[in-house]
Amino acid sequence: MTDRAPHLRQMMKSGGLLAAFGVVTAALLAGVYALTKDQIAASQQARLLRELQAVLPADRYDNDLTADTTTVTDPRLGGTSTVYRARLDGTPVASLLTVVAHDGYSGDIHLLVGVTPDGTVTGVRVTQHRETPGLGDKIDLRVSKWILEFTGRALGDPPADEWTVRKDGGAFDQFTGATITPRAVVKAVARTLDVTAERQSQWWSAAAGEAASRLPTRTPPATHPAETIDP
Repeated sequence: MTDRAPHLRQMMKSGGLLAAFGVVTAALLAGVYALTKDQIAASQQARLLRELQAVLPADRYDNDLTADTTTVTDPRLGGTSTVYRARLDGTPVASLLTVVAHDGYSGDIHLLVGVTPDGTVTGVRVTQHRETPGLGDKIDLRVSKWILEFTGRALGDPPADEWTVRKDGGAFDQFTGATITPRAVVKAVARTLDVTAERQSQWWSAAAGEAASRLPTRTPPATHPAETIDP
């Protein structure tokens, strides 16, 4: 018993040191978070504003887009969408919707789509994706200007049956070796225009921060042909 006492004291001492180290580390991490959380929040807010203003220039609205929001749940938007409502002198000028295309080649494609009250697209941007570099990633404006094809379009321009890629008889370019990715984006934008035409009165009348009322919705059947090879 006497021989074990020094070992027990050493173990207790080591344990105490580890505990103290843990407390100090936790305190340091908490301090760093407290010092940087405002900076992180400001950085996230600035990034969000850049994305919104890429879809709708800042001179076209005068309200706080990040505060004037509602949500709408519709399977055609990929689930629950945040709607940023742009106004000028109190008059609605555009809805900016977060949209998810679940049928990308490599998974979900996250979009931001701007639509005026008369159904004209103000702009579309891809905010997140995992499409193949050099092929499907051409949906990203940093890689190609393809995404700009949507600006100024509407449900009747092109006609409804041409809201797909050229390979399917549509009006929008696909990429060499990559058809699934642009097809998913085109279809997602078209569905967003459908939802806006049907439901924008709900989200314009909703109070800021509240969800727009839900209506029964249908999920349109897939219209694109099966494809087995796409990067």
